[in-house]
Order: sequence, then structure tokens, then C-alpha cells
Amino acid sequence: MFHVEQLSKVVVIGGGHAGIEAALASARMGVPTVLVTMDPAKIGEMSCNPSVGGVGKGQLVKELDALGGEMGICADYTGIQFKRLNTRKGSAVQSSRCQSDKKLYAQRMQKVVGEQPGLEVLRAEVKEIVLEGGRVTGIRYKSTGDKLDFLPSRQVLITSGTFMAAIMHCGMQTSEGGRAGEKSSKGLSDCLRTLGLTVLRLKTGTPARLLAGSIDFTKMIEQYGDRPPRRFSFSATEIPLPQVPCYLAYTNERTHDVIRQNLDKSPLYSGKIQGIGPRYCPSIEDKVVKFPQKDRHQLFFEPEALDSDWIYPNGLSTSLPGDVQEAFIRSIVGCENVVFARHGYAVEYDCIDPRQLHHTLECREVPGLYLAGQVNGTSGYEEAAAQGILAGINAALAYQEKEPLILARSEAYIGVMVDDLTRHGINEPYRMFTSRAEYRLALREDNADLRLRPHGIRIGLVTEENRIRFEKRRELMSSLKTKFNTTFIKPADSINALFAERNTAPMAIPQNLAQILKRPELGLEDLRAISPATFPEDFGWATEDAETLEVEVKYEGYIEQQRFEIERLKKMREKIIPEGSDFSKVAGLSFEIKEKLLKRAPKSLDEAAQIPGMTPAALSVLLFHLRKSPTSHELGR
Repeated sequence: MFHVEQLSKVVVIGGGHAGIEAALASARMGVPTVLVTMDPAKIGEMSCNPSVGGVGKGQLVKELDALGGEMGICADYTGIQFKRLNTRKGSAVQSSRCQSDKKLYAQRMQKVVGEQPGLEVLRAEVKEIVLEGGRVTGIRYKSTGDKLDFLPSRQVLITSGTFMAAIMHCGMQTSEGGRAGEKSSKGLSDCLRTLGLTVLRLKTGTPARLLAGSIDFTKMIEQYGDRPPRRFSFSATEIPLPQVPCYLAYTNERTHDVIRQNLDKSPLYSGKIQGIGPRYCPSIEDKVVKFPQKDRHQLFFEPEALDSDWIYPNGLSTSLPGDVQEAFIRSIVGCENVVFARHGYAVEYDCIDPRQLHHTLECREVPGLYLAGQVNGTSGYEEAAAQGILAGINAALAYQEKEPLILARSEAYIGVMVDDLTRHGINEPYRMFTSRAEYRLALREDNADLRLRPHGIRIGLVTEENRIRFEKRRELMSSLKTKFNTTFIKPADSINALFAERNTAPMAIPQNLAQILKRPELGLEDLRAISPATFPEDFGWATEDAETLEVEVKYEGYIEQQRFEIERLKKMREKIIPEGSDFSKVAGLSFEIKEKLLKRAPKSLDEAAQIPGMTPAALSVLLFHLRKSPTSHELGR
């Protein structure tokens, strides 16, 4: 039960994936926190695809787990199929994904939130962010009737997902709501506008849900996950649920013909939908129109839960009318007699221009106001959760009057995402990919804990058990790499016989284990055959330990090169800009950049880099002038 007299210090608006991570992070850091949601029974709901991870997204889940987040843990306990993607490619782009039991995922998240000390859940709709003296002082909310109540707080987080001024479209029929059966949030968008924030309009969509008993899966291709499955979390979790298959199917020319013949009934193509949709998760009508040369599109039929007959047809997102959906889906082999549990629909919703945020996800113009998740223009549970934990951490740190946590592009995919959003903004829903990270060889899934666990420990998000577990792993990696560099192997017939089997040159002179492992044809298992005593008996051959060790040794030169570049960039960005600098006198900068610099008056090159529209070329010009006259109070004098 929530008692208003117990004044909260951090208020989180929204119980989706961003809101959960934000509220848990704040409460676990010892700050009394309130999670405000319109329906507590929908906390942790998987609105669209019941899955966690994916290319680039898996890295985000691993990173928020390393910081002390909950998504990876919940994914392990409620996953029903686990799969590593891009395994035929290098370690830098390999990503984890799991199919989740939709019901159990939400139930577990609701239990974790409900049992978290210092965290209260308030069922209400937030109508207004209250300011005094230009900064946040609380919220006004409606719980029952028309009366507005006030809840004081100096740190408020908005994680409203797709619910702000949300409208659902199915053909020409529209209804208010951010998800099937749930109403939209009214008034919050207008409130943000009055605070001076730029509000944008985006669109997302979801496919129909089909009944498994009406689908002939024998006509589709069975797809199993990895055996054994690989966990998301660096904690001591388990994968307790039965693992089930998904099914691969394809659209065909008949499917495409039905869609083409009914485009006039699509709100997307009739102009009824104004919001911009996701490029990397397009509707089926978008695929058919934009890729006319393709005679089929790949689909995955995925179970929503172990005790549910509902199937999620991944790849068939649509806003076409229900009768058209039935016609084109029944043209797919195996779906001739399919029964619909629910038709697909599109959602238009309000979000903000994320360039109005600091890298902490605090609003530049409204101190104390943080925003995270789809309200910042991103798509996906993982992007939302990763923003949520960062915003929750920084809100708690602000309350504790401590330095904020800012993750650089060079240390985390979360840093890449936040930098992309706050520096460049969006022109479509933002989706994380490995290709967005310049230093992806150093930002792998397997070493997320080695990169970010120390942050989680320092701010108090990592339990003592997990701290000890992490320290042991870090020490193991360090000691084994030292052994590899100091253990020399002499040429021998048995070793050269193994090398011959692996199609690698024979050993002519003694080499250490690190040199041997750097041969492309050899792996860590071969090293065990050559020098079994090097490894401890309890070494985790099927865990991140083996992967991290092999990659760190094999690609040592490349990783060191990236680390050198990261350090060089860090030093450059730490360069102080003298107070009172006259940016108007810097030759080589555009008038627009000069104007922005004069208005913002950055104190360092890093602050200058965060200014929306700032280019690498402009930063280079600034750096040149700083090096030219580092003590000058006027750049360009």
C-alpha cells in the first residue's frame, strides 16, 4: 500500500522494461522510489515479440546485467529457446537471443518489483510534471475520479513507452490505446510541450496472434535453439524451463498479391498514419512494396508461452484490416486453416527529440526530469531497459549528490546508443546494431562484466555474492593469460601431429601458449590437449570464461590497437576549453557551430562533442586551436 506521507525521492512513470530497470536500480541503491503505472498487472508485459536479445540487443542485455539490472536474470529463468546469433562470424558481432514465456516473464518481473525493499507501486495516471524555479518538484496524478493529487519529488523519470497520446490502427478503424485492451496516456505530451520539449510522432506495429492448434507445422521447418542453452546473466542463474522449437515459413506470390490489391485499405499507405515507422522492423506491406524483386519473405512462428496456444508470427507486422490479414496469412503454407486469436495493428504515439537530453538522460532544460525508453524514440525492450537502468542510476546518484554515471561509446553499447540519441537525435525508431559500435571488438558480449561490473559494484547495484563471483572470474582471466605468456612448449612429434590435423605449420622452435593460440586454426581445446595442467580442474569450458580467454589472446594485437585509440580519444575529449573562449574567432567553423558553441559555452572538448549537430571535423578544428594556444582565453587569438 502506498502512503503519500512517505515522501518518495525518485518517481518513475511507467511499468514497462525501462521503468522496471529504472525503479529497481534506484531502490537498490538505497533511494526510496515510487513506480507509477496505469495498471500494475501489466508491469513487464511483452507488448510485441516475446523475446529478449538479438543482434546488438543481446549486448545491451549483457551490459545492463553487468551493471546490476534484472532483464538478463528474468530472461534466463523464463526463456524457452536460447540461440546465439552470428556464430559463423567473428566474436565482435555474435549476439544472444532467447524466446521467452510471455506470461512467466511478466509474472516474475511483477514479483521482483513487488518484493523490492524501498520500492512502492502506485496505480495512477500522471497528468503533469510540476516545476518550481525551473526544476522538477513533483508530479500531479489521477488515481480515482477527476481529482488530481500531488506527489513531491526532485527526480522524476518518464518511461511511458508507446502510451503518450497513443492511437491504434487496424485498417481504417482507429481507437485510443498504446496496446490492445489498454488506454493511452493523455495530457503528458502537452505537459512536455509546455516545458519546452520538442515532441515527435512515431509508429510501431505488431502482427496478428494465431492459434497453434490450427497451424500445420509439418509444412514448416522446425528450428531448435542451442544445446546446451547459453545463459544471459553473469549471476548464478539457471535455465529451468523446457526448451521448445520455433518454425520457419515463408510468404509467397499469392501472399504478396493479396497485400498489393488491398494497399488502399492500409492506413500506412492511405496517409492516415503520419508517424514514422521502424526501418529495421517493417510491416509486411512495407516489405512487399519496397522489395518488389523478392518473391518471398522469411517468417518465424514463435510460441508465446508454454501453457498458451497463441503463436507470434514474427515478420508479419501489419495494420491492414482484419479480413485482409486473414486472407494473406491463410495463403502461407501451413496456415491454410489458421484461426486468429487477435488481429495485428499499428500504434502511433508521441515521443521527444532525445537531443534535448544530457548523456545522463536528464533533460537539459528541466533539471530533475529524466526520460528513458521508447519515449526517447527507440524501439525494442532491450534499448528501453538499457536506458532505464542508466536513468535510474543517475536519478539516484543525483539524489545522493554524487557524480553521475556516463558511459562512453568506447566502453559500452549503452554508451553508443545514448550518444547516438543525444547527439544526433532520430528520424525513425532507433534500433541497436553491432555496426553502430566503432570499438565492437572490445565491446563483446562475453566481456560485458569485465567492462561494466566495476561500475555496478561502485554504485551499490551488485550484490556481495556477485561481486565475489566477478572478482574470481577477473582473477582467473588475468592468471591464465599470464600462464599463457610464460609457459613455453618445445617441439614434439605429438604436438606436430595435432598441428597437421589442424592444417597449421609444424612447430620448429619453442613457443609460448599465447603464440600457439594465435594460430587461426587452433582453439582453446587444442591448448588443453597440449598443456592440460595449465587449466584449473573447474575451468568453465562452456561459459564466458573460455570465450573471453580465447578471444582476448587470439586478438590481443587488434584489441590493444583499439584500446590505444580509445585512450587517445579519451584524452582528446578531456581537453579543457578555457573559460570565456571566443568561439566566433575560430577559423574553419561554420556559423551554426560557432553560434551553438557560444550559446552552450562548453568547458571541455567532451562537452562540445555532446552539442547536437557537432561534427568530428568541427571537433578537430577546436582541438587544433586548443593545442595551438592552450593558455589563451580567446580561441583563435
